[in-house]
Amino acid sequence: MHLSKRINAVQPSATLALSQQAKTMAASGQDVIDLSIGQPDFKTPATINQAAIAAIESGQADFYTPASGLPALKQAIIAHIQAQDHVTYSPDQIAVATGAKFVLAALFNVLLDPEEEVLIPVPYWVSYAEQVRLAGGVPRFVTPADGFKVTVDELESLRTTKSRILVLNSPQNPTGSVYSAQELTLIGNWAVQHDILVIADDIYRDLVYNETTFTSMIDLDPTIVANTVLVSGVSKAYAMTGWRIGFAAGPKKVMTALSTYLSHTTGNPAAVSQYAAIAAYTGDQAMVEQMRQGFEERLNQLFPLIASIPGFELNTKPTGAFYLFPRVKRAATMLNFATVDDFVSALLQETGVAIVPGRAFGMPDYARLSYALDLDSLIEAANRMRAFVNKTTI
Repeated sequence: MHLSKRINAVQPSATLALSQQAKTMAASGQDVIDLSIGQPDFKTPATINQAAIAAIESGQADFYTPASGLPALKQAIIAHIQAQDHVTYSPDQIAVATGAKFVLAALFNVLLDPEEEVLIPVPYWVSYAEQVRLAGGVPRFVTPADGFKVTVDELESLRTTKSRILVLNSPQNPTGSVYSAQELTLIGNWAVQHDILVIADDIYRDLVYNETTFTSMIDLDPTIVANTVLVSGVSKAYAMTGWRIGFAAGPKKVMTALSTYLSHTTGNPAAVSQYAAIAAYTGDQAMVEQMRQGFEERLNQLFPLIASIPGFELNTKPTGAFYLFPRVKRAATMLNFATVDDFVSALLQETGVAIVPGRAFGMPDYARLSYALDLDSLIEAANRMRAFVNKTTI
């Protein structure tokens, strides 16, 4: 059976693979604490569920909608962006799709010709590079010399005549780093100067902590806004990962092409999910703040526990998202593991704690763990990891 060269060049999602392994172990009766997947443990708020039920009972969810989203949902997104960022988009500048992940994949297909390049800062979310490859493009990885945020000089060092897109994720998965307004302005102006479109992945924008100020690319100069495609959705801030609603906002030409692509691939996102998303964006936003405060408390309690585990190096406290990204190579070496991947595998098998090796994010000496779990489970996971390291090193 013949498979395409594109799919043969792509690696499966490491985060989903680890999560599935953890679920399989738990289903067999093992005591597993899964810190591998980026999914809030909060339930979708009741008001959103009720809106979905009402849409089903009234028959609104029974039929196709426009491929790029219900007009009412686009209006809700426009109002939401206006309230947060004071930028006004028109409906033909918005496209809704089956999750922010598919929005990104669709954008790469719309924007890239074969062998054109996408600049991706390291570390990066696991699917960026594979989506670029599936679209026929070439990922170009930009590794910061200091910390986890790239500079203009570092981007410029890898820019070529084939560079078309920069993907910038803030707050960042897997590190929780948040770019400042000054940093974004420098990068945004550089991108405009060199005709490189910025895809601003702001999916974690509502989850920033300890008085951190979030700035989006679309908060900056109008020339930068005009050169930016914003990608976001309801998954993280509203605890709606299963509903699969994401959106893009940007230049009309790009959104028109994206809508055409959607019309020939997925068609519309599930209608019931769209009505739920309308309720999320137009309803009481206090629920978002409550969840944000919950994540902040977990971060503040878990960070010192993880940072104090022997061989775990975690010098900078994250300011957004819900991940810690410690360097664990020293712990792996102390325990005579050849790689962090081997260390992570043994940790799961012997303690039931699932974390993701940093190789999946472009940094093989690191590991990512999510604190999107209840605090008791997080503390227990930290204790198990500490015991695993200490017991094996005695």
